[in-house]
Amino acid sequence: MSQPPAKPSPKSEIAKAAKLRRVRRLSYILDNAIPIPGTSYRIGIDPLLGLLPGGGDILGSGFSAYIVLEAALLGLPRETLVRMALNIVLETLAGTVPVVGDFFDATWKANVKNIALLEAHLDSPRQSQKADWWFIILLLGGLMLFVMAIAALSIVILRLLWQVINF
Repeated sequence: MSQPPAKPSPKSEIAKAAKLRRVRRLSYILDNAIPIPGTSYRIGIDPLLGLLPGGGDILGSGFSAYIVLEAALLGLPRETLVRMALNIVLETLAGTVPVVGDFFDATWKANVKNIALLEAHLDSPRQSQKADWWFIILLLGGLMLFVMAIAALSIVILRLLWQVINF
């Protein structure tokens, strides 16, 4: 006979709540911390970081990857973690387009979407397989390699444009 799942200890529930608060706060800072005067719309520092060629995208995506890592540690399944990584990839890809990409970054809010995915799973945990460490390492490593490649490409394009302008 199978036994009912063990109840989590109060200490683990407190640690889980602390992690959730931490990633919510980070998501808020990245996507909603700054109010636009005269409107009810808010942006975060993520689109502002994207204005820095190359390094800004890497830094912003690193913070976003941290949210995915914490979600993995909270037991999210592979499918949800992949969806979270795809949100970051889409935001990074669109962010490479000058001006338009920054507006997309300010409206897409990948971190807010990822927190919603995390909370949806925690509110109604489904019986799905928790991601193993190798999967998490490969997912986050691949994500950061992709972001660095996009950042390097944007720097190369800026350098080429600079050479054309100054030729």
